[in-house]
Amino acid sequence: MRHRIAVVGGGPAGLTFARVLHRHGYPVAILERDPGPDARPPGGTLDLHEGLGQRALDKAGLLAEFQALSRPEGQAMRILDTDGTVLRDWQPRPDDRANPEIDRGQLRDLLLGPLDVRWGQGVTQVVPGTRDGVLVHFDDGRQETFDLVVGADGAWSRIRPAVSPVTPHYTGVTTVETSLDDVDTRHPDLARLIGDGSVAVYGVNRKLVAQRNSGGHVKVYAQFRAPLDWHSDLDLADAEAVRASLLALFDGWAAPVLDLLQRGTAFVHRPLHVLPVSHTWTHVPGVTLLGDAAHLMPPLGAGANLAMLEGAELAESIAAGPGDLDDTVRAFEEQMWVRAGRWAKITTAGLERLVSPDPAAALALFDQVQPS
Repeated sequence: MRHRIAVVGGGPAGLTFARVLHRHGYPVAILERDPGPDARPPGGTLDLHEGLGQRALDKAGLLAEFQALSRPEGQAMRILDTDGTVLRDWQPRPDDRANPEIDRGQLRDLLLGPLDVRWGQGVTQVVPGTRDGVLVHFDDGRQETFDLVVGADGAWSRIRPAVSPVTPHYTGVTTVETSLDDVDTRHPDLARLIGDGSVAVYGVNRKLVAQRNSGGHVKVYAQFRAPLDWHSDLDLADAEAVRASLLALFDGWAAPVLDLLQRGTAFVHRPLHVLPVSHTWTHVPGVTLLGDAAHLMPPLGAGANLAMLEGAELAESIAAGPGDLDDTVRAFEEQMWVRAGRWAKITTAGLERLVSPDPAAALALFDQVQPS
């Protein structure tokens, strides 16, 4: 008899988990709050690491398709001084596939494939330990029971309270995101500034990053240290007011760099929250977590990669059966906590250096991690 399994959340973690189970002929209910795959913008580009995200896709049988879609040239990284001077200009080798980029929307569609997602299924609460299993409450009042509910529903997970009382806390760093479209045609000067991958500029307690996506789309991120309510006197829906505030914050930086903000369209506020570096919980039968729901950390390239590998590993362990499902999940959690704790320490330290009173700390970190 197959276990009744549900995964809450249709992001990279949940879809990878479901896709690997599907590959092994194992059914899983995918519960996603969004009404459809295109209900909201999928977000920017992701670099999938050979030993993490790419390994997960290999377990799902999707590595070749990923390689056809990904952009190895997107690994390129240029660092400028605030006066526009080029400090570093790293270009990957033609055969370098260590961390190729792929748009989140492309990755989502790749993982979706034949999966049947239950769109518009908002979960409000799960109650473990009932007679029939884990009781799932939906926002339309319905209820359903499963033998295992996997929370892959992100930073503000509705599943996490079933295993842990911990909630994310603000890092003191906030991000404001904007974008440029058709950059090669409409903004050729900025296209040259950005290059094939990303350009980053580091100042005192602030940085500006522009990153290519596919199709000439560019995401621009202004990141700085500020109180959570830094915008209390600002209407975040007023794009011109937000633009003026950001330009004042980055006053004195080179004009070509500031043009990334000058020409941006709408602005989105994204304060950075994290969970404690070593977030664990007392195992609860029938419920577990993946990705940001389990170990929200600074967005420095590890989160989605870890989430996908966790989803793939848990799915493989379940599909391998026979064996006690609870023992399988418990063993997975213990493995996940060790690896995630290690990466949380790395990314937390990285954020401290990348948004720092000493901009040289960011350059030193780049030299430390970038291949020669």
